[in-house]
Amino acid sequence: MEEALLAAVSAALFAGFFGSAHCLGMCGGIAGLFAVKADIARLSRRAHLAFVYNLGRILGYALLGFVVAGIGKTMAGVIPMLSGPVRLASGVLIILVGLQIAFNWRPLAILERGGAGIWQRIAPSARGLLPVTNAAKALALGFLWGFLPCGLVYSALLIAATSGEALNGAYVMTAFGLGTLPAMFLTGLGSAQLQAFMSKSWARRGAGMLVVVMGLITLWMPLTALFGADPHAHHH
Repeated sequence: MEEALLAAVSAALFAGFFGSAHCLGMCGGIAGLFAVKADIARLSRRAHLAFVYNLGRILGYALLGFVVAGIGKTMAGVIPMLSGPVRLASGVLIILVGLQIAFNWRPLAILERGGAGIWQRIAPSARGLLPVTNAAKALALGFLWGFLPCGLVYSALLIAATSGEALNGAYVMTAFGLGTLPAMFLTGLGSAQLQAFMSKSWARRGAGMLVVVMGLITLWMPLTALFGADPHAHHH
């Protein structure tokens, strides 16, 4: 199971890193950093609040990963026959995320609609924290913004949900959050070079294909267990 977790964590990390460049233009999370930027003049102070904001965002992701993976484990425990299909689903999801990174496809974007209703309830609280003037506000805003409806986030959450353990789900979503950190942090400080690199087609496709390979490896393990019965069994 360690190999499957490594594949899931790696896929989430790559998805966060290369997917965040595509999402910056439309992801409301960056608005929080711009609010910090507009309110705080000194770069060092701005960097501190941007870091705290992103820490809160990653904590929000980790909590979501912990919850969905816990639900997934409970369902697999109640219905043991789900454990095999869940592992297969994990491999398929990792492959889909790889294709999303490589070609900017959004096969799981439909999931954004499901989270829109939840975000409508959270949004007033998030707006109430603006403008960000201290670390407590930055942390709270980042935590709430982790719940923003985003197909990329939900793709990673689906991988987390199939990771087998609640703590594994937290690991997967922490890796996703760390992957998004460079783009979200540096763009908030006015740096566009990293976004330009992540937008290069060769970089995206290379990373995406690597994630696809991870997904195929993840698929191979349960398939081998499913069909890898004793080759001599049919002689008996």
